[in-house]
Amino acid sequence: MKTDVQTPGRREISSVRAALPWMVGAVGAFHLAFHLSPVWWLVLGYLGCLFELRRLATARHAFYLGLVVGLGVFVPATTFLWTIFSAAAIPLWCILALFHAVFLLALQQVETRWGGRWAVVLAPILWCGIEYFRSEVWWLRFSWLTAGSLLGADQAHWLRTLGVYGAGAVFMAFVAVGLGWPMTGKHPQLRRGGVLLLTVFCVGLLPRLPAGPSPRGGERVTVGGVQLEFPGVPEVVAALDALIRERPQVQLIVLSEYTFDGPIPANVRQWCRKHGKWLVAGGKQPIDSASPADDKGRPRQLSLGSGGAAESYYNTAFVVSTNGEVVFSQAKSRPIQFFKDGEPAPEQRLWDSPWGRLGIAICYDVSYRQVMDRLVRMGAQALIVPTMDVEQWGDAEHRLNARMAVLRAAEYQLPLFRVASSGISQLVGPEGRTQATAAFPGAGDRIFGELQPVPSGGRIPLDAGLAPGCLYLSGAALAALGWSSRRSWRSSAGRAVTDAKPPNAEEHD
Repeated sequence: MKTDVQTPGRREISSVRAALPWMVGAVGAFHLAFHLSPVWWLVLGYLGCLFELRRLATARHAFYLGLVVGLGVFVPATTFLWTIFSAAAIPLWCILALFHAVFLLALQQVETRWGGRWAVVLAPILWCGIEYFRSEVWWLRFSWLTAGSLLGADQAHWLRTLGVYGAGAVFMAFVAVGLGWPMTGKHPQLRRGGVLLLTVFCVGLLPRLPAGPSPRGGERVTVGGVQLEFPGVPEVVAALDALIRERPQVQLIVLSEYTFDGPIPANVRQWCRKHGKWLVAGGKQPIDSASPADDKGRPRQLSLGSGGAAESYYNTAFVVSTNGEVVFSQAKSRPIQFFKDGEPAPEQRLWDSPWGRLGIAICYDVSYRQVMDRLVRMGAQALIVPTMDVEQWGDAEHRLNARMAVLRAAEYQLPLFRVASSGISQLVGPEGRTQATAAFPGAGDRIFGELQPVPSGGRIPLDAGLAPGCLYLSGAALAALGWSSRRSWRSSAGRAVTDAKPPNAEEHD
């Protein structure tokens, strides 16, 4: 039984065949914008086609066709999930696609029950709130492939002002007003086309306008890194020797996440003391009832399980000083789901390095604004990111993970140095431009450059407050739609019962 209240003058998409061009347009525009940076502005086409699908005639069509669009967006870009999880990737893809389905279902119901103006107003709020929930809030967080993540260094103006979630909301607002706001007077479609052309022009032009001066840097530190995947300790020492032979002036060396299967070995600490180098490297910090670090951020000596392996541990980045002592450690805040990746960090700290206050994030941590915002609020002046990307996961996964480093540097206006186990390692400037890289696959490849911390620290974009606000408003809108749907269903059911009631005796007389 159809219970939707039809909005006067609403132009419905009455069949799957009629919806097909909008579905193909959404998926095609997304992938063109994703793979071809010069046409990044096709993100407007992606969001615009999604917005047009709000005119589907039934809630059922909106949900299932939204699910198909979501699969079209996520599956081609994350085929590596099949390499990692095999057939278990199928339910993961369906879960990711579910967020497109929920958005389209909600927007279709808003348009049908409350009218087109409410659809225009609520479209950017629902989009931002649902993207934020998918990326940052619930347990199976997946922050890749948001609308804002289609931007790059050339669009850093949008990122440092709005952030990835805010950019997606603003772009959805642009297309919603252009496509959905009622136009009065003669030739409304011509007027609407003019608004859309003006929107595309402004969105494409604004990032090319002068973005203001880059933040001034402080003392430079010469950094270097080596891509090593599950190396033995002798292999690590040999790689460090080769690195300083090539670049003797390097001051800070970064190795990947899980370089070691425990704390930093004694001979590696001795190497740092012998050569007078600072080292940041990933390993495991075993857990007992004690805190993983003392009041200066140095790891405590904790127990090991049988055979010397950690039974329960923190995935940790250790900092070794030039005198061979571990002076700081930071555990991973967001271990990867479905993997044995340690326990979540009980806290985050900054390393007071000789060159400034450095924030250390481990691999997947950099994908989460909630994690990285805390480091920036504490006053991080640069970011160090030890990363493990297994070579067999493939080029697509490595590129997606590397994209997040560029986004974070542009959003916070902070330099970032990321060293991965098998690529892609990056030195990214505060404007989001890659200054040095080591490619994938690249076991044993080295990367060098100069990291220049920003004395004033980074800046957090507006969506740090905007996105949670949109999440709450989206929850309220969904609750209101649910209540409206329930009342409509009860009213329809009551009318059906009344219509089916047999005539009474008086009516027979």
